Amino acid sequence: MQERKALHTLLAKRQEDLPPRRMKDSYLEVILPLGSQPEIREKYLNVHNSVRFGRILEDLDSLGVLICYTHTKQEMQPRSPLSIVTALVDKINLCKKIIYPDCDIKFTGNVSWVGRTSMEVKMHMLQLHDGDYSPVLDATFVMVARDPENKRPAFVNPLVPETPEEEEIFKQGELNKLKRIDFSTASLLKMAPTAEERNIIHDIFLNTLDTRTVSFRSRKLPPNSVWMEDAKLKGLQICHPQERNIFNRIFGGFLMRKAFELAWATACSYGGSRPFIVSVDDIMFQRPVEVGSLLLLSGQVCYTEKNYIQVRVHSEVYDADTREHQTTNIFHFTFISENEVPRVVPKTYGESMLYLDGKRHFAATMKEI
Repeated sequence: MQERKALHTLLAKRQEDLPPRRMKDSYLEVILPLGSQPEIREKYLNVHNSVRFGRILEDLDSLGVLICYTHTKQEMQPRSPLSIVTALVDKINLCKKIIYPDCDIKFTGNVSWVGRTSMEVKMHMLQLHDGDYSPVLDATFVMVARDPENKRPAFVNPLVPETPEEEEIFKQGELNKLKRIDFSTASLLKMAPTAEERNIIHDIFLNTLDTRTVSFRSRKLPPNSVWMEDAKLKGLQICHPQERNIFNRIFGGFLMRKAFELAWATACSYGGSRPFIVSVDDIMFQRPVEVGSLLLLSGQVCYTEKNYIQVRVHSEVYDADTREHQTTNIFHFTFISENEVPRVVPKTYGESMLYLDGKRHFAATMKEI
């Protein structure tokens, strides 16, 4: 870290001092040779003889950072003074249920929008079949640039769109930013549910009342339903140095993989059959995870519809010295099960808010796919 302190002098004082970049300047293509190099296949293989999606999340996170370093690279600087970290996974949408473990994968991506200290990165994953690469998923990440010690924001090179198509992509990046602000403003942690949402919760409440008693406390589970409190799984991870990044913090891709694997297990135990990932949505990296932390993960089925399962994973670190818990991430995953699943039913007001939040994320996902 002492070496990085010396890089402070290389930081730009204003964004205007940095040369503008084009989208093609940061464009990267990377091949994951699962087909042509079988020796690396084992790391990516799951028990169903397909590719572990958690590993793909790790690769996307690494690629997103690399693309941003490519965008901000200065010819005269042997080392970048910037610390680039993942702030948000805005959206990952899949168009294929299964990723094959014996066919090469191609990742492509570039910076698609730039603020003053943040960059949106669009990435695509394709897989080789019969000589052609076909799309598997599209991902949008938001990365932020920090100073060499990862303490304060740092300016990044502006982005100049060159064609009408690039103008459109850039505008979409701006719209994505505004959408995120609107979604955050309307959060159920800040605002009351809408009138329609209140009616939904009241209907659920009435449907669970025991008609044999005249009591608001006596609740009865409707047929083909599961109480929300019975639809959760928990996990614990000791954060070893092996998973650290260059800033001696735990690599964001590792956290995503662990959260996904718990979410998959939660959906699998809930639906009783193999679930397939449809979408990853709105992962906020609220605070870094230090090496040596105890990482507590809690997976909760918060909304279901037909054979779709919406899972929320809450991750927090526990400090054994202070005995304090601090939230680090919230993850949202949408799965599709092979069969129709029971309806998840909230019992308390807090669970009802989780249910509505899950419903909102599910609705946003359905609009996109």
